[in-house]
Amino acid sequence: MKKNRITLLAIQATTALSLVVSSYVGAAQLLNSSYDISRELFTQLNRDFKTQWDAQHPDDKITIKQSHAGSSKQALAILQGLPADVVTYNQVTDVQILHDKGKLIPANWQQRLPNNSSPYYSTMAYLVRKGNPKNITSWEDLTRDDVKVVFPNPKTSGNGRYTYLAAWGAFEKAYGSDEKTREAMTKLLRNVEVFDTGGRGATTSFIERGLGDVLISFESEVNNIRQQYGEDDYQVIVPPVDILAEFPVTWVDKNVERNGSETVAKEYLNYLYSPKAQQTMTQFNYRVNDSVVMEQKGSQFPETSLFTIEDVFGDWNNVMQTHFLTNGVLDQLLAQGRR
Repeated sequence: MKKNRITLLAIQATTALSLVVSSYVGAAQLLNSSYDISRELFTQLNRDFKTQWDAQHPDDKITIKQSHAGSSKQALAILQGLPADVVTYNQVTDVQILHDKGKLIPANWQQRLPNNSSPYYSTMAYLVRKGNPKNITSWEDLTRDDVKVVFPNPKTSGNGRYTYLAAWGAFEKAYGSDEKTREAMTKLLRNVEVFDTGGRGATTSFIERGLGDVLISFESEVNNIRQQYGEDDYQVIVPPVDILAEFPVTWVDKNVERNGSETVAKEYLNYLYSPKAQQTMTQFNYRVNDSVVMEQKGSQFPETSLFTIEDVFGDWNNVMQTHFLTNGVLDQLLAQGRR
């Protein structure tokens, strides 16, 4: 009798545990690791995706959680154990490191989704004060002695790296010589009034502290800043030659295998390419690859000649090794500017 009672209790406990596990497995969950200034964008995208998913899976409703910080910090957190199912970053190198350092994703991760796994993109733009008093319209204008510039430190900010690379590429295309490109870059860097560690710090320096004549950031960000701080007080300028800033995404293979979330992770990222999601991205001033959506937006996105990292620098590995390591080209140019 005692043995039977123990057996019955064991069966009841096993059944209860099975129900708990079944309930847990049946609830779709997703953790998106993203860059710092994407909070508002993904709040809206997550809301829309949840509506679609829940309608299609009434017995498997989804909970989406977000983790936000600089994308380099986010990538490090995943390497240290953050169980993110998907990443949505603003630097290819911060996704690539998940393969290089952790083997959490395959080497060909950029080939798994359209447009190099970049559902949306941006470029660099200038935010100037009302009336554009210094008449700043191009990268060459930033080398003038009467212009003071604000943008984040390329050593600590992806935003800053893209600004540096956009200027370098534009000068190289204009002058066709490495020597003249370096001269122009030295002048531009000499004009930087403050090198904040990140984009939000640079915004504070320009808007609240009143430093500089021009703030350089992603086109999406400077438009959002203008909308936040006063459309009548600031003006956005997109230079005629600029860089393609990709915003790469991927599912984290090792984590989705462990979390049992591969299906929902893939569906979530594919949703970002849908017309509805692409429309949402343009509302937050990001450019998208859906030509129909872009045509509908008309003058929201000024014409500019975009070049890629590969066009000018070969690849991101070459960029990092050549320009941003200690004693690399950036350090050399900064030292030259102090002489």
